[in-house]
Amino acid sequence: MTGIALAQVAGGRESPTGMLDAARRMAEEAAAAGASLICFPEQFVTGWSPCIHPGSGEPLNGQLTAAFGRIAREAGIAVVGSIIEAGPGDLPKNTAVVLGPDGRLLAAYAKMHLFSPDGEDRNYTAGDRIATFIVDGVTFGLAVCYDLRFPELFRIYALAGVECMLIPAAWPCSRLSHWETLLPARALDNRYYVAGVNTAGGPGEVYCGGSLAADPDGTIIARGGGREEVLVAGIDPAVVHEARLKLPSLSDRRSDLYHRLLSKL
Repeated sequence: MTGIALAQVAGGRESPTGMLDAARRMAEEAAAAGASLICFPEQFVTGWSPCIHPGSGEPLNGQLTAAFGRIAREAGIAVVGSIIEAGPGDLPKNTAVVLGPDGRLLAAYAKMHLFSPDGEDRNYTAGDRIATFIVDGVTFGLAVCYDLRFPELFRIYALAGVECMLIPAAWPCSRLSHWETLLPARALDNRYYVAGVNTAGGPGEVYCGGSLAADPDGTIIARGGGREEVLVAGIDPAVVHEARLKLPSLSDRRSDLYHRLLSKL
């Protein structure tokens, strides 16, 4: 059994230095509770915004990633953080980064589905690759916020051997019922664990937490309230494999048929 921590924090409520200090305290709390990994919400250091100045961002190995690495080393725990990564042109990427307990970069995932209703697609560059990594014997995958609405991505991760998906998010109160429905649904669809960590509070008070983790049967095993807190959930790869043996929906897929049907559209 591997413990993972969901750090439900109010994004951008303080200066970046203040937010990183809060992250350090939460990482220490998670490590003391026996967790091997802690995941923070989407862009929690500055607060998520769909609007950003052209040319903004920092390299993948920039100052913020290095700060997450220091937090990981000091707490002895893997850290999933979030940066605005400088893109190949003027538009940056909304990127989740994973630092191992030794502070080294394990994985990076650029948000693939950008939130067009608020114009994120006009101000950021979309990612085009999945990202997996292993901590304490568990294979994890990454998605970010709006990605949750696209089941194709989650199925690809299942076929890639992922046992637990981590989803940093800034999901608003007005659509929290969607969040609470989609997270367990993705777990049940793909017969793996899904853990989403949401912003709680912050500028405008439009976020109200509700972070949760669901097991391969879609059963909720941890749920946060509306305030800042650290949730810890247990992840057992054996449960994933047992669930897939009992209900082999992944192996019963008709990928040959799906491709033919798509070609006729």
